[in-house]
Amino acid sequence: MKKNIIFICIHNSARSQMAEAYMKMYYGDEFNCYSAGLEQGKLNPIVIDAMKDDNIDISTNKSKLVNKFLDGKIIFDYIITVCDESSAEKCPYFPGKGKRIHIGFKDPSSLIGSYKEKLQDTIKIRDEIREKIKSLNSYLNSQTL
Repeated sequence: MKKNIIFICIHNSARSQMAEAYMKMYYGDEFNCYSAGLEQGKLNPIVIDAMKDDNIDISTNKSKLVNKFLDGKIIFDYIITVCDESSAEKCPYFPGKGKRIHIGFKDPSSLIGSYKEKLQDTIKIRDEIREKIKSLNSYLNSQTL
């Protein structure tokens, strides 16, 4: 039986979307993957381009609020926050008995510079997320719920 995993950040516009996409790509046969945000956001167009650069199309994804998942219809085994606490972001609290894990990444919406500079920096964040997700499954399998 597949386990349920959710990635949560502030707006569900960048980091949690990338994490969900990579989790589906690498471990979709083992996990039902979701992402959500504390506040309504809009998918970051630079993130869409950064993911296209890695042959992943998230252009039709929508930002989802955590409220959508609070009805208890999906019981999450893992709740992973991806906010950047070093930038004073408050990671949302998500109720439930799932194993809570925090993996912080810089917020692409906070990047400054030209489009090209922001894209290069977003690709670096994307690559960090991809590498963390690639190693996440072995970590999760070593944990007990």
